[in-house]
Order: sequence, then structure tokens, then C-alpha cells
Amino acid sequence: MAPVLTATPGALTVSARIEERLQRGELTPQQVDAFRDFLGEVERELLHHRIIKVNPYTRWFAQGLANDAELRHFIQQFSVFSNEFLIAALLRVINAPTIQQARASKEILMNELGVIYRKPSQPVGARSELSEETKDREGDPDLVSTEGTVDGGVCRFRAAHFEWLCGVAEGVGLSFADLGKRKHGTATTLHFCDELKRTYGSDDAQFAEGASFAVENWAAAGFWQELEDGLTAIKQRRLPHLKLAFFTWHNRVEGQHAGHTMEELEEVYFQPDFERDKFLQGGREILEAVAVFWEGLEHDRVAAGSN
Repeated sequence: MAPVLTATPGALTVSARIEERLQRGELTPQQVDAFRDFLGEVERELLHHRIIKVNPYTRWFAQGLANDAELRHFIQQFSVFSNEFLIAALLRVINAPTIQQARASKEILMNELGVIYRKPSQPVGARSELSEETKDREGDPDLVSTEGTVDGGVCRFRAAHFEWLCGVAEGVGLSFADLGKRKHGTATTLHFCDELKRTYGSDDAQFAEGASFAVENWAAAGFWQELEDGLTAIKQRRLPHLKLAFFTWHNRVEGQHAGHTMEELEEVYFQPDFERDKFLQGGREILEAVAVFWEGLEHDRVAAGSN
């Protein structure tokens, strides 16, 4: 996959794919210059959003200071988002304007449900000699992969992302019955979930594309690393049996998802019906909803008197 970032973190640039299309005469220099200008607008409008640049909650969480009650609250709210995302992802498949975009959306949805990414030459269980601790940190090769496609992949219940999150929750005294249902969500969590369905799963292709691009670039912007850092510190200090695979795997794979959305943007931008204002609107609205989710967690933390 061609890189989409310049040396400046978060700065979008014209990819090698576009340069190749220019060389082949499929695009004019004027079209490529206009696309470059649009990427600058996307960066200013979306990638500089406050929740991408600085997330106070995850910055605090990275220190590993969350007590058991705070950890349970975080995992429970994240489980509601994780489960509700499946609905938004299915809506994105259903409302995809092309078969190629439907397939790209299926990659995310099916992997969430337990279909493992595989390279055609990659055997199942290729690294089965790994220790349980290493599997939790790096991913069980029978259940996870960060490369390849779900096409021809193996489906396993234990590879479903929500089941990994249940494994994390067990370490802090939460069971399956405590997780993932709307009744467990706070008002800010449910607002985020509903906005995901409205924007990311919208039947307005341009609006949904902007939401998809924004949410995947938010996911690739570093908050997963902050969550992993905090949970690793907690595991080392007081909860040695805490399972981290859900968070360590997502930290490794989200860059791949962001790359897919860049490819989708390149595809839709040069179509005659592309509406840049709708694209940017979808991105802005979902990022505001993302901010509501994290700011809700930060409000809950401060209200509880956390340090």
C-alpha cells in the first residue's frame, strides 16, 4: 500500500497511485493540482480537529492511573461503541454505491465479526509455538492478522473483536452480560453510536465517505497507542492477568484501515458527481460525535474525583 503521509505527521499528500495515473495520462496536471488543494482542505478541516490533535481522556489514561472502577467504566462504554459499530458497518455495506466500496466495507465488518485477514500463502497457526503472553501482546496467529484480506479467510468465533474485549473485561470483574448493550451506555456514548449509524452508515454516498475517512483517520491518529500504554502499565503494576489483545491488535491494524479510506477518496474524488462540501460535512459531523464520546468519559472521570 502506497504511503499517504508526508514527513509531517497527519499531512496528506498525493500518493504514488495518483502520480502513476498522471504519468499514464489518465489525469491532467490541473486535476492533480486541484486534488492536492483538496487534500490540504481535508487536513485543515478534519485532521486538525481537536479530538485528533489532543484527547485529554486518553492522554490521562496512558499514564496507567485508572483505578478498577474507572477501568470498568471505560471498558463498558467502549464495549457499547464496539457492538453498535457493527450496525454502522453493516449499513455502510448496504449503502455502498459501488461493489468495490461494498467489498472494502465488508473487509472491516467481516473482520470485526471474526473472519481473519490472511495472505494467500499464509498457513493457519504458523506461529503456534508462541507463549500465551506473547499471543496476547502480539496476537494469536490462529485468530489475528494485520495483513491480507478476509476473502478466503477463516471465520472463528474467538476471532470476533467483541469476544477479545470480553476477555479484557473479565480481568476487571465484568461478564458478557455487563457489556455491549445500549442499556449499558451513557448518554454521550449512545449519542456517538447513533451518529456513527447516521453518518458512517448514511445512504448519501458523499456524506458517508467523508465520515468514513474521518473516523478511520481518527482511529489511526494515536489514541489506540495511548490506551495500550495505559493498560500495559496497569497490567504490570497490579493486574498481571489482564488481557490486552483487543487493544494491541487495533493499535497495529488501524493504519491499514486509514490507507483503505485514502484509496476510496482517490476513487470517488475524480468522479463527476463528487461533492466536496458533503464529504467535509460528513467528516466534521462524525468527529464532533467522536469528541462527545471521549469528552463524556473525561467528564465522568473528573466528576468521580479522579486524579
